[in-house]
Amino acid sequence: MRCPFCGDPDTQVKDSRPTEDSASIRRRRYCPACASRFTTFERVQLRELMVVKRDGSKKPFDREKLLSSIRISLRKRPVDEEKIERIVSSIQRQLETSGETEIPSAVIGEKVMDVLLELDKVAYVRFASVYKDFREAKDFEEFVENLGTHKK
Repeated sequence: MRCPFCGDPDTQVKDSRPTEDSASIRRRRYCPACASRFTTFERVQLRELMVVKRDGSKKPFDREKLLSSIRISLRKRPVDEEKIERIVSSIQRQLETSGETEIPSAVIGEKVMDVLLELDKVAYVRFASVYKDFREAKDFEEFVENLGTHKK
């Protein structure tokens, strides 16, 4: 594993343990070249998934993109990183076990919305503002007003 700080290819694993949900292995690594420490996660990938975008284009599923969008929604919210990792692992597992190799981006967005609605309403509204492409303050107002009456 290449060091993310100095790029040296010779890093050492100092500690390995399963994550809380046992869906991946968390490894603490050390770089002898620059003395930095960092964490990596090793996961099983069941199948190659392609995401079908709204315009019909297809791109490989990118776990890091999903993780990043959820992190942005949960920024400065009381949710720890391990919980976010479990959410992303759960969504990825659902997609991989669905039997489909091409997943519409809307399906992924709805899965994220469902999780965030239960987890944190502020993060839910943040994610929805991008996912549903809010253009004006009135879009937020209507969405928040409907938050209590129905889930989507």
